[in-house]
Amino acid sequence: MAKLSLFDRRRRRVRTALKARASGKPRLSVHRSGKHIYAQVIDDAAGKTLAAASTLDKDLRKDTGSATRDAAASVGKTLAERAKLAGVSRVVFDRGGFLFHGRVKALADAAREGGLEL
Repeated sequence: MAKLSLFDRRRRRVRTALKARASGKPRLSVHRSGKHIYAQVIDDAAGKTLAAASTLDKDLRKDTGSATRDAAASVGKTLAERAKLAGVSRVVFDRGGFLFHGRVKALADAAREGGLEL
């Protein structure tokens, strides 16, 4: 078996702990690239995406740039609104292998302000 990178090891560790405490709640999954941030609320039992938002959405594109904390916060607020419309109020936060600071933290805080319970 090939040796896993630190990122992959962290992702596996986070996902395993998450599954243990999820107890049927949907998962708010975050992916952060160099230029954009993506988030989606996933129902793992049904295998369906309930709500999604990213800095690539037409209404979230800004002239200020998409790789900022402000852009991540707007994605979090939009995702919270869309999740509420889908009937979701409680989720577990899946940060993947990303550290919980900067853009990932800004997205989570904005989702909380938007009404999601993480």
